[in-house]
Amino acid sequence: MLTILDQVSLQVSHGERIAIIGASGAGKSTLLGLLAGLDLPTSGRVWLSGRELTALDEDGRAALRADEVGFVFQSFHLIPSLTALENVMLPLELTHHEQPLQAATQALENVGLGDRAGHYPRQLSGGEKQRVAIARAYVTQPSVLFADEPTGNLDQQTGETIIEILFNMNREYGTTLVLVSHDLGLAQRCDRIIRMEAGQIRSSTEQSAEKPS
Repeated sequence: MLTILDQVSLQVSHGERIAIIGASGAGKSTLLGLLAGLDLPTSGRVWLSGRELTALDEDGRAALRADEVGFVFQSFHLIPSLTALENVMLPLELTHHEQPLQAATQALENVGLGDRAGHYPRQLSGGEKQRVAIARAYVTQPSVLFADEPTGNLDQQTGETIIEILFNMNREYGTTLVLVSHDLGLAQRCDRIIRMEAGQIRSSTEQSAEKPS
């Protein structure tokens, strides 16, 4: 049997910004999937916002994610047949938000894309797609945001813009931020760095450097 993660124990505080780093195949994305309730461990338990994810069925985990979790992925995961605005509205409509149009419009304004609301993903640059993805992730005001290589498909300048938006949102909403990244410079801007190797956490380092304002 293939073991991807082994004897992993991790606790993340509310509002904390942590970076999970390590070589390809170290288990970073698998750990992120378990923390978010996208996957279940073969043994052990996972808790999210005071509720045990591993005790819930698939529908229960989906409902908890809808209430508590936002996602940003390297490949954006936008729905190509929906406009930017419609992509951001989607999680609001799924949770029966009272004013999805207004909330989604404001979310796009917050990431500087108010003038691109009617554009489809194919009409947007990579950086714009990722900003739409961030707006979609934050529009429900989740307790925790999981970001898996959020700048992996972007050039350096665009990537820096995306990171500033993520940190700004983290400060504005107090959302816990869990990043998976190969970028050590990005990791060092977080409160804590978790280094993984061969499916295990090898170190957890608190960052004392001044954080971005």
